[in-house]
Amino acid sequence: MPFLFIDYTGLYFTAVAKIAEPAVTSGKFVRIRNEAADYLVFSPREFSKYHANIVERFCLDKGIEGRYDPERKRYNIIDQSWFILGGGKFEKQGLREAISSLPEYSGFTVLIE
Repeated sequence: MPFLFIDYTGLYFTAVAKIAEPAVTSGKFVRIRNEAADYLVFSPREFSKYHANIVERFCLDKGIEGRYDPERKRYNIIDQSWFILGGGKFEKQGLREAISSLPEYSGFTVLIE
């Protein structure tokens, strides 16, 4: 099963904020999986205030149906073949290089959408 990285940092800074991407960014990430792939989705804090916002954007980009719970604290994926495995916060610089340097990814090409 492929492990895919999606990073909305570039999208936010170039298309939304229309400013240069800073050398160091921070934000949130969510891990989402189905039977075909495992995704780690990053978003800068300025673009996604909550983890649910990241899940919503991912679903919109991939054409996956979902909706917020009544309190708008959680974005639920309708298709039960998808699982939200968790998330957290990050501060990163050189994500591709950092991942490529990990021994468990030796010999792999790291692609970030």
